[in-house]
Amino acid sequence: MKDVTPYPTINTMLTEWAEGLKRLLGKAIVGLYLSGSLAYGDFVPGRSDIDLQAVVRNPLTGDQLRSVEQLHKEIERRCPEWADRMECSYVSLELMRELTPPAKARPWWGFGTFYAEAPAGNEWIINHYLLSKYGIALEGPDFNDLIPPIDIHAVRQASARDLFQEWVPKIDDTAWLSNSHYQSYLVLNLCRILHTVIHGQPGSKKIAGQWVKATYPQWKVLIEEAERWAYGDEMKRQADTVAFLRFAVDRVNETKVL
Repeated sequence: MKDVTPYPTINTMLTEWAEGLKRLLGKAIVGLYLSGSLAYGDFVPGRSDIDLQAVVRNPLTGDQLRSVEQLHKEIERRCPEWADRMECSYVSLELMRELTPPAKARPWWGFGTFYAEAPAGNEWIINHYLLSKYGIALEGPDFNDLIPPIDIHAVRQASARDLFQEWVPKIDDTAWLSNSHYQSYLVLNLCRILHTVIHGQPGSKKIAGQWVKATYPQWKVLIEEAERWAYGDEMKRQADTVAFLRFAVDRVNETKVL
């Protein structure tokens, strides 16, 4: 497999993942895809994750799940600098035809743990839209060949629902908000939500952050601190993060997108 990113160690990981899955699953694989910041050129080594999606012909069996889990563990053991920063879902071809989040859970690897049944949320629509626009096929057909067309209004609605269902409950979760990583993650995700819902076009965290800073300059300092954050840094902006979250709620409510 040719190098698809500017980062040699990540290219090694991607090759090991793709070749390992082909060895373990063979013809059960339909396609393997790179998404997220690596796909649209916004990857920040000190902060970003590696986002992947595997499409398989049928739901994985118990033996296949155990083999895939072991593959991920071996890859992260050999590449410790990226341990806990690789996220990957394993979606059957049948579920790929679902426009809205399917009721049936799918396997997902993330944060160093393999979940055999991880439910899909609003990110299902958002991620599939971004994959359709920016995804890189490491194996198999173009991602658009596997999904029905996604209307941008559905993506805007999914982003708004994600704000209220995923992030608003964090307002009272002081333990979660005290984590510097989560503060940065939330601020940058709020930028993407505002950009998607108000500007009407999903984009990378970098593009969304630039737009929010220009449109709402009162949040420029907070967003820039979130953008600078890297693993090991400390960010003490819990109150400001909550204020930004409440601001995002007000702006999204004004759109009446839901």
